[in-house]
Amino acid sequence: MQSAITEKKEQIQEVTTTKWDRIRQHFFSFEMVKSMTWVIVRSVLIIGLSFVILYPIILKVSIAFKQKLDMYDPTIVYIPRNFTLENFKYVMETMNYFKVVWNSFLLSCGTMLLTTLSCALVGYGFARFKFRGSNILFALVILTILVPPQTIMVPTYLQYRNFDLFGLIGLFNDGNGIKLLGTYWPFVISSMTGMGLKAGLFIFIFRQFFKGVPREIEEAALVDGAGVFKIFTTIMLPNAVPAIITVMLFSFVWQWNDIYFTSMFIDNAKVISVQLQTAGATIAHKLGTEAGSSSGTVDPFYLSMLVNTSVLLSILPLIIMYMFVQRHFVESVERTGIVG
Repeated sequence: MQSAITEKKEQIQEVTTTKWDRIRQHFFSFEMVKSMTWVIVRSVLIIGLSFVILYPIILKVSIAFKQKLDMYDPTIVYIPRNFTLENFKYVMETMNYFKVVWNSFLLSCGTMLLTTLSCALVGYGFARFKFRGSNILFALVILTILVPPQTIMVPTYLQYRNFDLFGLIGLFNDGNGIKLLGTYWPFVISSMTGMGLKAGLFIFIFRQFFKGVPREIEEAALVDGAGVFKIFTTIMLPNAVPAIITVMLFSFVWQWNDIYFTSMFIDNAKVISVQLQTAGATIAHKLGTEAGSSSGTVDPFYLSMLVNTSVLLSILPLIIMYMFVQRHFVESVERTGIVG
């Protein structure tokens, strides 16, 4: 009798174990299918978005290396049949490429360094010093991000056409200011005073970063006899490397691509962003002159190929720069908390 009961219990236990094993296997299979489905969907999305972003660049690279005859061959889509560097050589000579890139590099680097320093100082002040009206001033800084630059175009232009510092310059110049238009001084002054291109956003980035730094570090430095400026230069700035990298890269790229302020301050500026706007007309004029066409009629497909090459050359320095700093840039964006 006892053995029959024991045998019955073993049978029930075996049936129960088998049932749970089936349920576990089914659940594991469902989780595995779910995980694989998510991996496939995520891969498709990443590949699709990457293609959308990289397709224009890939297309421009393909066209830039084609010969003129390849444009009329319907069998050639992406890979040229005859690779050539003549398009690059022609565009570089027409645009005076290396001189223009050097001017753009100097202007972008200068504004980048001055903007980063001034915005870091202002951001630190907003993060650590509270005074009456500080919140209102910071709200005005945020407002500069939202207000389109076209709304202050006229006063900005007049300010630098007849620049006067609190009337002091006029005292020694018969009441007249100094005309700074046509020079790089408007960019220098704007960058030094935290009013450069997108400076409001940079001040916000530094303020948010400095607010996250523990106050105990500054308090310990104060106990050791350090002043505010020494704390800022020796403690806060070295710890703000992620924010500095982010601001420097944004400032450089935006100044490199800027057309609005550059065209307003300098007539026919020899920088890449402005020269690119007239690249089509310049190349067409040169092609027409070489062909001896009085009407200026040129091959539109060949002109389009050369203009495409000029666009590729304009973004080439940025691509090279990103290849070297992309790891630091991604890390800095993550640490500063910038979200899209």
